[in-house]
Amino acid sequence: MAAVLWTAAVAAAVSVTIWAVLVFARWWKLWKIINKIPGPPAYPLVGNALQFKPGAVDFFEQLCIVGHEEFKQFILVRVWLGPVPVIGLNRPETVEVLFSSSKHIEKSFVYDFLHPWLGTGLLTSKGDKWKTRRRLITPTFHFKILSDFLHEFNDQSEVMVRKLDEMAGTGEEFDVFPFITLCALDIICGTAMGKSLNAQENTDSDYVRAIYRISDLIQVRQKSPWYWSDPVYKSFGPGREFEETLRILHDFTRSVIKERSEQFQKQLESQSQEAFDIVEDPDKPVAIGGRKRLAFLDMLLYASVGETKLTMEDIQEEVDTFMFEGHDTTAAAANWAIFLIGSHPEVQRKVHEEMDRVMSDPGQKPTMDDLREMKYLECCIKEALRLYPSVPFFARTLSEDCIIGGYEVPKGVTAIVPTYNVHRDPNHWPDAEKFDPERFFPENSAGRHPYAYIPFSAGSRNCIGQRFALMEEKAILSSIFRHFRIETTQQRDDLKPLGELILRPESGVKIKLFRRE
Repeated sequence: MAAVLWTAAVAAAVSVTIWAVLVFARWWKLWKIINKIPGPPAYPLVGNALQFKPGAVDFFEQLCIVGHEEFKQFILVRVWLGPVPVIGLNRPETVEVLFSSSKHIEKSFVYDFLHPWLGTGLLTSKGDKWKTRRRLITPTFHFKILSDFLHEFNDQSEVMVRKLDEMAGTGEEFDVFPFITLCALDIICGTAMGKSLNAQENTDSDYVRAIYRISDLIQVRQKSPWYWSDPVYKSFGPGREFEETLRILHDFTRSVIKERSEQFQKQLESQSQEAFDIVEDPDKPVAIGGRKRLAFLDMLLYASVGETKLTMEDIQEEVDTFMFEGHDTTAAAANWAIFLIGSHPEVQRKVHEEMDRVMSDPGQKPTMDDLREMKYLECCIKEALRLYPSVPFFARTLSEDCIIGGYEVPKGVTAIVPTYNVHRDPNHWPDAEKFDPERFFPENSAGRHPYAYIPFSAGSRNCIGQRFALMEEKAILSSIFRHFRIETTQQRDDLKPLGELILRPESGVKIKLFRRE
């Protein structure tokens, strides 16, 4: 018996040793290949993680500003996030390898830390599930449905203008960022869930605090390999705070979905199936529960009785995803645009002239035709997104071995696209730091590299809601500039970008506001 046990122990030890040698050999081969790419010196096991600065401002400067200066002569940059190699694609030519391919569509492992919140919805899913969801959800962004969302944009923007009017003419400096952000949060609740959060009136709600906090917690975990293990994170890191924050968010969306689902089932029982063909024909939406306007959740419930069945868990994944992607990103973009337009008087004058031409009555609510006519404002928004893209990084896992910029990059490596850097490539953007909306005039955009401007990502996994976002930003900004003149009280250097999931200024956007006659 002892001999048998001894033999089994030796066999197990040999097997583990062989496995460890093979793993190390694969890792050593990867190390030698990846380290041919320029990048900072890395330590064993932890890589460059200990060199990352803890503060969000310093971290962003390190990766995109200081780091970009140090390595900007290289077309590709390498860092080690713990034992995991990550390559940065700083130029449109290298980004093209990633985004022009139908193969490199799997999101990087850094998105795994969003799974507890968003599940595997459209943002984080992969393979057949992603393809099915994308095909299913695309019709919900049909032009006619977006037109219905305009009512929510206008209603919430009107509330925001009333709040801002209390600050106008006082000559006092204030931070406009919370006003825009709460307006965007009310809009996304109304359009995603058909639920009035009333965040602009109730700024201290648990949900408002939770949705702000969870992004910070996720971003800290992403760049800290010692927190990647769930048991370690929950025992020694801020995991308990994350779990409580997550509970608040999920309880809210789950309760809304349950209420709307019950209303939907009652309506389904009382109407013929022909009333529920919104996925195939967006011209036939039927509101749920007597509401006059459809919400994104309504359309998911319609889809749940279609050919592709959606469970309540599936629906929650997409609603939570829409809440995340459609709130912070739009609010940040609008705030950066306010600062840039407000700090360039000549640009603001042209915006005001366009507002006066398109909408002579400042009390009028813009229509879709009005928004389409705001071409100069759209150029301002696009230029603001070039300088300060709402999503500062995109990440993919390479699905096959590649040659990028003359370097061999093995399958399975994470490729990061630092949008902030790509949008400043001097080969495509002369005087790149200058705010110049005319860059986006049709005659100036002709012939530009298709991946020189990627605020909504690109390729098959581009942002499905980019038309929604641009429309919302136009509605919010037009409501402000129709009524007010803005004076900024900060310089560009004062607005230090926070390198989190969403690119925000550290100290907000400080302005003085004056009513227009």
